Amino acid sequence: MRIVVIDGQGGGLGADLVARLKARLGSTVQVWAVGANALATSAMLRAGADKAATGENAVCCNAARADLIMGPIGLLCANSLMGEISPAMAAAVSASAARRILIPMSSCGVLVAGAAGRKLEELLEDAVELARREVEQ
Repeated sequence: MRIVVIDGQGGGLGADLVARLKARLGSTVQVWAVGANALATSAMLRAGADKAATGENAVCCNAARADLIMGPIGLLCANSLMGEISPAMAAAVSASAARRILIPMSSCGVLVAGAAGRKLEELLEDAVELARREVEQ
C-alpha cells in the first residue's frame, strides 16, 4: 500500500505522521512524502519517508497514485496553509480515488465539530490507527 503524506509550512505535522506510520507499519507500506515546499519535504524525508517530492505538480501527480492520503484537513481547501495549497492541489486531493485521513487543524481555517479540545497527539494517534486499519483490510 502506498501512503502519501502531504504537508506544508515547516512539515512538522507531516514529519510526525511519517515517523509514526513507519514505526507502526514498518515495511508493510510505502510512505511517500509530498511537501508544498522544500522545507516540509525535507522534514518528512528525515522522518523516514521512502520517497519524496515537492510542489504543486508533485501533489497533483502523487494524489492520483496514492492508496491513502494523509495530512492536515486544509489539503481540501484552496489557499489554505497560508496560501501554500493551490486550487489545483486541493482539487487533486479531493478528486483522488484514494482514501483520505485528514487531521483537523483549526490553523487551516476549518473547524470540525467534535474535534475541539483534542490534543494534536491524540489526533495523530487516531490518524495512524485509522491508517493501520486501512492497511490490514
